[in-house]
Amino acid sequence: MIKHTIDLAPRNVEDGGRPFACVIMRGGEIVAESPNLVVQTNDPTAHAEVVAIREACTKLGTPDLEGCEIYVPAHPCPMCLGALYYCSPDRVIFITTRDEYAQYYKDDKKYFELETFYEEFSKSWQERRLPMDHQPDEEGLKVYERWRQLN
Repeated sequence: MIKHTIDLAPRNVEDGGRPFACVIMRGGEIVAESPNLVVQTNDPTAHAEVVAIREACTKLGTPDLEGCEIYVPAHPCPMCLGALYYCSPDRVIFITTRDEYAQYYKDDKKYFELETFYEEFSKSWQERRLPMDHQPDEEGLKVYERWRQLN
């Protein structure tokens, strides 16, 4: 499955996309696969993992991917890592580390630098590079209170 995962990424590069892909397996069968579609869709969340997770969950009719293995060519970015934690597959197999591919690929976003981004998570929201404002309103808690009542 590693070879198949690797093969998806260069095809995407040739089509004008980014060099990332994802394959989700369950019981020896491919449930979903996708290249990174950010450029093609103008959707910054259309990373390969996110697209494939959405497809797999829809096909399986479940909000998690327990029982699945997920293959990716590179160590997941923070957004994809969060999605992978949230969908809870049995295992994630990545082929290259950030250090290995850093000399070839660099993100150029205003607040995102792969070299320092993971450090942002441990900072309080007031210290992060992304400007954030907390504007409390008691009404904002009611939806969570209602969810608790129903669940």
